[in-house]
Amino acid sequence: MKRLLIDGKLVEGERTYPSRNPATGEVIGEAPDASKEQAEAAIEAARRTFDTTGWATDVPARIRGLDRLYEALVEHKEELRELTIADAGATRMLTHGAQLDDPLEIVRYYADLLRTHPMREEIGEIEYQGARHRRWVEKEAGGVVSAILPYNYPNQLALAKLAPALAAGCTVVLKAAPDTPLVTLALGELIAEHTDIPPGVVNVVSSSGAEVGELLTTHPGVDIVSFTGSTETGRRIMAASSRTVKRVFLELGGKSAMIVLDDADFDATAMLAAFTICVHAGQGCALTSRLLVPREHHDAIVAKAAAAMGKVRYGDPTHPKTFMGPLISERQRDKVDGMVKRAVAAGATLVTGGEKAEPGFHYAPTLLGGVDPDSEIAQEEVFGPVLAVIPYADDDDAVRIANNSIYGLSGAVHGRDRDRALAVARRIRTGTFSINGGNFFGPNAPFGGYKQSGVGREMGVQGLEEFLQIKTFGEPVT
Repeated sequence: MKRLLIDGKLVEGERTYPSRNPATGEVIGEAPDASKEQAEAAIEAARRTFDTTGWATDVPARIRGLDRLYEALVEHKEELRELTIADAGATRMLTHGAQLDDPLEIVRYYADLLRTHPMREEIGEIEYQGARHRRWVEKEAGGVVSAILPYNYPNQLALAKLAPALAAGCTVVLKAAPDTPLVTLALGELIAEHTDIPPGVVNVVSSSGAEVGELLTTHPGVDIVSFTGSTETGRRIMAASSRTVKRVFLELGGKSAMIVLDDADFDATAMLAAFTICVHAGQGCALTSRLLVPREHHDAIVAKAAAAMGKVRYGDPTHPKTFMGPLISERQRDKVDGMVKRAVAAGATLVTGGEKAEPGFHYAPTLLGGVDPDSEIAQEEVFGPVLAVIPYADDDDAVRIANNSIYGLSGAVHGRDRDRALAVARRIRTGTFSINGGNFFGPNAPFGGYKQSGVGREMGVQGLEEFLQIKTFGEPVT
C-alpha cells in the first residue's frame, strides 16, 4: 500500500480506498484517503518550511534537489512505467513518450534553467527631488503551492507543477487525482527515500472525496493554487481562492479544431486526425476533437478517416503494439457513450465505433460525420476517442467555427500553402497551435489556453515565472 508524504515522513491514511486498473476493472492497490487533519498538517509543514528555513533563498540547494530528483526518477523509471500502465491505463507505447519518459526531462530542464535564469534585473536610475535613485527588480519564491492533478497524465502534470515550483523556491502540497493515486504517491516515496529535498518542501496527499481539494484551495496558509482539470471545477476553484486573493493557475478543458484546407493532403491529414483523437483514448485536453473539412470534400475525408480509425489497435495497454488503451472508469465510459448517442439523435452520422468493449473500460474509436458546429458534441469536451467532422464553406467560415467555443487551448491547420495555413492559424484564439503536423510540446514550450481553457502557462520560462513574485527596490545613489 502506498503512503502519504507529510513533513518528510511517509504515513498511512486513516482509511483507504481502492485504485482500479481501467484495462481490467480489477483493484490493483489501496490508496490512503487523507483526512482533513492530514491535509492541514501537510499545508502547515509546507508553510513552516517556507517561512523558517532557507529553502526559498538557497539556489544551490534547490539545484541539487532537482538534480537528485531527476536521477531518482530515471533510476526507478521502469517501476514507474508498470505502475503508470496499471493505474492510468496508459499504453506501454505511450509511456515511452508523453506518459513517462518525456515528463522526466521537465525536471532536468528546470534544474538547468535555475542555473542561468536571472533573478535580478537593473531597471535604471531616475532623478527625483534633486537626487539620483537606483532601481532594480528581484524575483523571489511565491510561497506555498497547492498543486492539484487530474487523472489523465499523472507524471506529466505532477512534474510540470512540481519542478518549476521547486526551482522557484516554493514549497508544495501535491494532491493526486482520485482515479490515479498510486503513480503520484510513488513520486512522493521517491522524494522521501531517494532525494535530499528537505522535509516539508514536498508533501503528497491522495483523497477520494472533495474535502481535501477544497481545503487546498481555501486555506489561508496557501499562496498559489495550480490546478489542471475540468473547466467547471476550475471556475469553482477560482471563486473559492478569491476569498484570500490567492494566485491561481488553471489549465482546463479544450475542444480543439483541426482545420483541413482544400489544398491539404487529405490522406495524410485524415490518418493523423484519426490517430490523434485515439491517443490515450482521447483523454487529453489539447487533442483535436473537431475535424473541420471543406464541405465539398466532407464525404471523401470522412471515408479516409474511417479507414484510418480501423487501423487503430486498441485493447490491452501492456502489449507493446497497442496504440489505444481504456478510458479511466466506467463512469467516464458511460459519459462518452451517452454523448455519442445524443449526437446521433441530434443528426450526426455514426460512421464507425460508438461501442463499449470488454474487459475493463474500453471504448471503440468513434467517428461522427456531418456534425452541427453548435451541437453538444461539437461544443462540450468529451474526453474520449470521438472525432466530430464538421463541414465548412471557406477559410473565414473555418475560422469562425474553430473560434465558436468557450475553449481556446490548442488546434491545428493543414494545407500545402504554408503562408495561407499560417494566416489561418494566427486567427484562431488558442494558446498552442500545430501547422502541418508540427509539434509545439516540450519542457521549454509554454503551454496553456485562452478563454475558458485556463489562466497562465505551464512549462518553459513562463512556467517558472508562475511561481515567482516580483519585488521592486529603490535606493539613493551616493
